[in-house]
Amino acid sequence: MDILAMISLAFGAAWASGINLYATVAVLGLLNVFGFIALPQSLEVISDPLVLGVAAVMYVVEFVADKIPGVDSVWDSIHTFIRVPAGALLAAGTIADVSEPYQIAAALLGGGAVALGSHATKAGSRALINTSPEPVSNWVASFVEDILVIIGITLAALKPTLFLILFGILCLFAVWFLPKIWRGLSAVFGKIAGFRKRKASQIESSAAKGFDLAGPGEC
Repeated sequence: MDILAMISLAFGAAWASGINLYATVAVLGLLNVFGFIALPQSLEVISDPLVLGVAAVMYVVEFVADKIPGVDSVWDSIHTFIRVPAGALLAAGTIADVSEPYQIAAALLGGGAVALGSHATKAGSRALINTSPEPVSNWVASFVEDILVIIGITLAALKPTLFLILFGILCLFAVWFLPKIWRGLSAVFGKIAGFRKRKASQIESSAAKGFDLAGPGEC
């Protein structure tokens, strides 16, 4: 595997893991099993039938959970501690044939930047979508994410130059989009906090009126 292919696969695996780790592992494993790519020795374990089976089962679980508003955000929160480290390990594993400093750099860049960035974009955008009462937008977003992961990791493995161009565009989009997600979430949380304050004030006001009506002799 040449250096361009390794870089493409490292970035692709990290990016895709931040969105859907189980689909990423399954696609990479199947591409290796059917001879489309030759994974580095350190990643050949994901082609094992047991690993592929677990990845497939977990993908089905995530496929269902990801379509349920609210549940998807809880799932994303839990997977913050799974997708990012896994993305780092996959990124480091793709360049296992080079010196150790490069492996560490790939792990830091892949896990700390790429996987975390794609995960934050997914989780944040889904949290905003969940503020809508209808479920259709949630389902559409989930299907689009699954398709992007499958196509993206396949391109990263088979068409490294094309993938790296598209990856650069995605990075620019994430830089533009993430601040908007943050502002949107801040506005939503601000509205929730304001609603709770108003509710608490109404309860206190009602309690005070009840006390006044009862009079001191009846208390």
